[in-house]
Amino acid sequence: MGKTLSVTVEKILFHSELLARSILFSRVGTNPHNHAMSTSPAALVHDQMDIPSDVALLLAAVPGIHTLTKLIAIDPFTLNTQDRIDYLTAFERQCSWVSALQQRAIFAVAGANPSEGGGPFSGVDETEREDISTALRLAPATAQNRIDIARTLVNFLPNTCAALATGEISAAHATVIAKETSSAIRDGLPEFALYEIEQKALAFAEFHTPGQVANQVRNSIAHFAPEEFEETVTRAESMRRVSCYNDADGMSTIVAILPAADAQIVMSAIEAHLLLEKNSDAKMVGADASRSDRDIDMHRSIDMQRADALTAICEKFLALTSESLTPHRRPLTVNLTIDLPTLLGLAENPGHLAGYGAIPASVARELASDARWRRFITEPQTGNLLDLGRESYEPPQALKDFLIARDRTCRFPGCRRSALLSDLDHAQSWESGGSTSLENLGALCRRHHRLKTHDGWKIESFGDGSCTWTSPHGKEFFTPARSMNAPV
Repeated sequence: MGKTLSVTVEKILFHSELLARSILFSRVGTNPHNHAMSTSPAALVHDQMDIPSDVALLLAAVPGIHTLTKLIAIDPFTLNTQDRIDYLTAFERQCSWVSALQQRAIFAVAGANPSEGGGPFSGVDETEREDISTALRLAPATAQNRIDIARTLVNFLPNTCAALATGEISAAHATVIAKETSSAIRDGLPEFALYEIEQKALAFAEFHTPGQVANQVRNSIAHFAPEEFEETVTRAESMRRVSCYNDADGMSTIVAILPAADAQIVMSAIEAHLLLEKNSDAKMVGADASRSDRDIDMHRSIDMQRADALTAICEKFLALTSESLTPHRRPLTVNLTIDLPTLLGLAENPGHLAGYGAIPASVARELASDARWRRFITEPQTGNLLDLGRESYEPPQALKDFLIARDRTCRFPGCRRSALLSDLDHAQSWESGGSTSLENLGALCRRHHRLKTHDGWKIESFGDGSCTWTSPHGKEFFTPARSMNAPV
């Protein structure tokens, strides 16, 4: 009886996998050319029922809960090197299967098509984006990207979905295929051309990286649909942007996506700055230039010099505009928090750079050496901001300074828009009796301010800067108070 029950459970689990896949592809219909679904159900059941606990066989097994259970039961440290590699590859196939199911889940939340809110300030997918953002703890832009990918895959790329569900391609491969074809699909790419492009991409993915597949898809689109390719390139110009990503070890990455000609202008400006520096240094050699300055320059690679030149160009511009550009009556600045013992060299606690996080004490002291200082008083145990010291007291401006220092960024979960560039909003509106106080005020970027005012999101604010958000569906998300010693 026990053996019969065990076999029955295995059959139920396996048939649930087939059901999940059939649901995943039900919106796009069947395709006679779909190579991933060519194996008969009977053969699949046979494979699942007779697979021993052997890594090589599990590598070729159909991805699903049955195969995953057997993989989890294996300790990879007991395997030889070759089997460990096969074990890793088998697990990657399982990740692809899970990713296929997650695409379906995102699609279910976001819907088949983009939505537009009814308010005058609402944009596309305002509510859906925040539902995905808060559920997966993603930045709103990342959440929208996930929505776009899921819709493209489920609505238009059935063979890619099938290949992902069966572990033939990775989630990264599926993502680039969706991204590279999405613009052409919106421009009306014919179905036969899309099918050919998809098939070529799936075949190419077997032996190539996602980046190589992305390039191959672009080439295919240019060949099969030159007009759509032309429109895509033209539209891409409107997507130009500059982004900053925080890395480890006190570093960040700035990515500028620009039209090719504009990118050449930026690089030419950097090269011109370097030439000016070299000409200036040449005049100083033997006169005012110190040996240490010359030694430092000799040890800078050309890449380091270009990075320093870009920083210098931007620093000069900030200095020129510091008096004329003053959001919330304060110039745009780079803000650093450092405790007094570390500043005096009596301790080596890390400083905290606003918008980044911890930096070494020596770097913090160097930045503070020629900076304007302001005094902050914090609660010793938590680091939460309690008071903002000022020599001259003007309540409205002091309150603004306090809120910007306390919140540091927009208070919506996952949003990192600077508080200095955000609105200082009443949680309970002024019209409904809300007070202008620490408890009722906080920083919200313009988009999340509109979301609260027009799209049904609600916020309950607390004096320490923490708050609770409630979505239109009744889901609650808590944003804790932000210690001055912690990164945001």
